[in-house]
Amino acid sequence: MADEKFIPLEGYVERTGDEMVDRSADFYDLMRRRRTIREFSDKPVPREVIENAIRTAGTAPSGANKQPWHFAVITDPAIKAKLRAAAEAEEQEFYGGRATEEWLQDLEPFGTDAQKPFLETAPYLIAVFRENYGIDENGERTNNYYVHESAGLAAGLLIASLHNAGLATLTHTPSPMGFLNEICGRPKNERPTMLVVAGYPADGVQVPNIGKKPLEEISSWI
Repeated sequence: MADEKFIPLEGYVERTGDEMVDRSADFYDLMRRRRTIREFSDKPVPREVIENAIRTAGTAPSGANKQPWHFAVITDPAIKAKLRAAAEAEEQEFYGGRATEEWLQDLEPFGTDAQKPFLETAPYLIAVFRENYGIDENGERTNNYYVHESAGLAAGLLIASLHNAGLATLTHTPSPMGFLNEICGRPKNERPTMLVVAGYPADGVQVPNIGKKPLEEISSWI
C-alpha cells in the first residue's frame, strides 16, 4: 500500500467528565509543587530519565511539524566548568551594568547574583536550541515556521517531564548565550534559548516565598 497522507488516530482515550476533572486536578497538584531551585545535589540520576524527558519534549507540536529544536545534554565535568566560566562572565556583565536598576530590584527577592555553582554541581545540564532554519541533504537552506513558539512548547514539556519523574530544575538564561553553540558544537542555524539544569535538590535547599497568580488574573471567559 502506498504511503497515505492521513492515518487513523491511535492512542486517544476518551474519558468521562469526572475522570477528566480528577486527572486535571491531579496534574495541577503535581505541577503546582514544581519549584525552581538554585542549589543542587550531585547525586547521580539515571540517564534513561533524561532520555525519556527529551523524548517527551520531542512530542511537542511545531509549525509544519518541522520540529525545530535540539537538546544538547552536558555531563562532562570539564565541559561544565568551561560552561560555568563562560556563563558567569556574561552574568558579571549583566549584574555589573547591563541590567537596569528596575530589573535588579525585581530580581532582589530571589537572591540571585553572578555566581552559578549549580552549573557544575547538578548532574545534567540540557541546552535547548531552536533551529532557525533547516539544512537539507544538499546543504541548501530550508524554512522552519513558528520556531520560537515551537521550541518554547518543547521546553515546557521537557520541564514538566523532569518534574514528573521526580527531579528539580532551573531554567538558566544568560544573555547573550552564543558561547553555548561553541561549547556544545552546534551549527550556526541553531540558537540557544535556555539551559535547563536538572537533578536532585541539595539537602536543606530553600526557595523564595512567592506564589502564582490565581486563575482569575490569568484567564478570561468570553
